[in-house]
Amino acid sequence: MPLSHNLRPWSMALCLGLCAGAALAQPVYRVVGPDGKVTFSDRAPSLDTPAVGGGNATAGAGAASSLPFGLQQIASRFPVTLYTGSDCAPCTSARNFLVQRGVPFTERTVSSNEDITALQRLSGSASLPFGTIGSQQLQGFSDVEWTQFLDAAGYPKQSQLPASYRRPPATPLVTVQQVQPPSRASAPVQPSNDLPPSGPAGPAPSNPAGIRF
Repeated sequence: MPLSHNLRPWSMALCLGLCAGAALAQPVYRVVGPDGKVTFSDRAPSLDTPAVGGGNATAGAGAASSLPFGLQQIASRFPVTLYTGSDCAPCTSARNFLVQRGVPFTERTVSSNEDITALQRLSGSASLPFGTIGSQQLQGFSDVEWTQFLDAAGYPKQSQLPASYRRPPATPLVTVQQVQPPSRASAPVQPSNDLPPSGPAGPAPSNPAGIRF
């Protein structure tokens, strides 16, 4: 996979301001409807919809809550997401760089055709690695370029991650969701008007002979 060596001018960091929008850091969901129709969305289906692909929302929230307050504030304003592929040496270099600097980040893997399509929608390219810091996009990996943008975002130059911090596991870029058709409510049981034939009435105190009319 291509390795980007073109460094963006430092002025771009000032012009773009590293906007805090985190749209690119959101997972892309592949939703399969009851009729087999496939759609893509950045919004997860309802909670009662079972997920076919895994996610790390809970793990990511737990990891963020364990960060020091200052680092937590930076990570919430300028979240870092790394998009990687298998057998990608630059991807490994980018991951190791973030780990060694102590930058909390989310990793999305790109392997399926759906992942590649979603990556092209996000970055305009299918090359890896690809990263985002806030809304700033970084194509390829250059430690000099990534250092500049991380510094501009305010990330510490040395790791401040606590010893108990655990990085969320990497998850596919596209999370497949299977939409289940609504279950049909069971039809209410209608009372039957057919009464069992009544047997001969036994004698009663007021009718000791058991006479029937």
